[in-house]
Order: sequence, then structure tokens, then C-alpha cells
Amino acid sequence: MNTRIESKNSILNDTLVKIFGDNLNLARIKFIGLFISALIKVQTVSFEKLAVAFDSEVNTSSSLRRIQRFIANYMLDTNIISRLVFALLPNDPPFRLSIDRTNWKFGKTKINILAIAIVHDGVAFPLLYSMLPKFGNSSTKERIELMDRYINLFGKETIECVLADREFIGEQWIRYLNINNIRYHIRIRNNFLVTISKNGHIVKASWLFSNLKINQFKFHEKIVILHGQYCYLSASKVKNKQGVPELQIIISFNNPQKANVLYKDRWQIETLFKALKTSGFNMEDTHLSDIERINKLFALVMIAFVWSYKVGIYLHSIVPIKIKKHGRRAYSFFKYGLNTLAKVLYNFNIVEFERYCKFLSCT
Repeated sequence: MNTRIESKNSILNDTLVKIFGDNLNLARIKFIGLFISALIKVQTVSFEKLAVAFDSEVNTSSSLRRIQRFIANYMLDTNIISRLVFALLPNDPPFRLSIDRTNWKFGKTKINILAIAIVHDGVAFPLLYSMLPKFGNSSTKERIELMDRYINLFGKETIECVLADREFIGEQWIRYLNINNIRYHIRIRNNFLVTISKNGHIVKASWLFSNLKINQFKFHEKIVILHGQYCYLSASKVKNKQGVPELQIIISFNNPQKANVLYKDRWQIETLFKALKTSGFNMEDTHLSDIERINKLFALVMIAFVWSYKVGIYLHSIVPIKIKKHGRRAYSFFKYGLNTLAKVLYNFNIVEFERYCKFLSCT
């Protein structure tokens, strides 16, 4: 018997049992422990590579079949994983939610992932998501269903505001947010027409901010009507990726004077997508094409992502990440934790591993 492997698995399993309790049976919990350990080591979702990295006494082909059976047949309640991620968050509610959509290619299958993430300190934590078997924009119905799911799981009181880009606009969507008193800061297109509620004049949104100079910010003090819904407007003039000046106009439920600062947090969800794709777990390496199977795979990746990030925060408090000349960290908390966990998993140190497993605890 390999006591190092048995000891390592036992420590992680004990931690996961405390987390999942009666929600999952012991065999499923053991599998999840093996899977996320292998995922952190090889940093890819390729089943063949994961099977090689399984800390198990069975051979690689048996581990591969075990992975395939779990993904194909086991009905994983992803709400359980979402609650786990929520409990592991490094900050307390209310939270800033970023809602976004990304086009991914899994094997030959093109899929949209519509996600809600909690943004905090330069990163976004994936919480809820919907796999959409299409390219192009999400529908209002799909967005509302995802928001309703969040509210049912975690409560409306945990939302500070919702942040979204220009895709997430429309009368029904804004009405939904307004009726539910959900604060939001959402970018709109500059040519959208708004009605000045005081006098009924209809103008282009950009007209209200035509005198702005580069890096200036301004909010319109009076409420306006956009697509039949009341909201506030603010704008800043910034340079886009091509260096061309452009207006960035934002609609808000209230507090438009804060919109410019809060909206900047929206980009953090794009950093998350990058971490899950190329700089972390290489999600697109999978050959899966079935949405439900991809859904389960994504849920397991979420656990490894949050664990890595929390370990990275801890490590940064001990040995801070170097700051480069441009003022940003040399690497992210996520990458710091991911690489350290991988090293510890390969070169097992029981004291270190026990310490890092504690960061999976919800208490």
C-alpha cells in the first residue's frame, strides 16, 4: 500500500465529507477528491491526462473509465457546488454580480456559457451558469431564469448590484431588475434614444455627454426613460483597445455617481473565463459535446478554481506577489495558489497539504 497516497486521499476526503455532508455519498465524494487533485496537477480537463494523474491504486485505464462513467451517468446537482463556492467566498455579502456570456468551442461543439460571477479584488468567482447550445446573444428569458436561480439560492439581499456589458439590455430585462429593486450598472450603445422625463424630449444618449473630454466622468442628475423603463444615465470618455476615444454610457437603477467606479469591476469575469480556458484548466481541451456532461465538468472545475484562489490569498499574506513596473502583480492569486497546490500534490508534504485543505472548509 502506498501510504503517501492513502494519507493524501484520506485528508482531502475528510475535508470534502465535512463540506458535502449528506448531499453526496462517500464514493462520489472520493471521486471528486481524486478528480480535483488530478485537475490541479495536470491543469487540463483532458480525461486521458487526468486519469494518469489520479492518486489511485487502480491502473490508468480503470481511472479513465471511472471518469467517463461519472461524467456520463451521474446526476450531479450543480446547486450543491454553487452553494459550496458561495460559502468559500473570501468576502461577505452584499456582492457585486457580473453577468456575462462567452462563446467556447468544446471539441466540434460551439456552446455559449451564460454566467453569474461574484467579483472581488480583481477576480470573479463562478457561481451560476447556463450552457446554451448556440452562438449569439442570450435571451431575456435565459437571463431572468439565471437571476431567479441566484435569488432562490442566496437571496436578493446578498446583491449589491449587477454589472453587465452592452449585450444585456432590453425593456423586459430592465423592467425585471427595476421591479425587483435590483441595483444595476449596465453599459448601453451610444445611439440609444432616451426620453427626458421632465419635458418629454427624446434625444440620443450620447447627446447628453457630448462635451466630455478624455478621462472625464459625468452623471445626468434627472431620471430618464429607456425602452419604456426609468433609469439614470452616466458616462465617461475613454480610449478603447485601438486607442480611439469613445463614450462609455451606463444606465443605473440609482447612484449614477458611483457607476463609473463600480462598472470597472465587470471586466473581472473576463479574467475568470481566461483562467478557466488558457491560463488555468484549459477547459476547451475536452472532447465533450453533450451540454449536461460539460455542465458537470464545469462544476468540478469551479471547486478547483476557488480552492486555488483561496490558497493564493493565504500565500500572498506570507510571501507577497511581486509588483511589476506597470503596477500589476506578476501573477494572480489564482495562479499562485494553483501552482503551489500542484507542487504539494506532486511532492506530498502532509503538514502543508493539511493546511491547504483547510481552505476548502466553509467554516
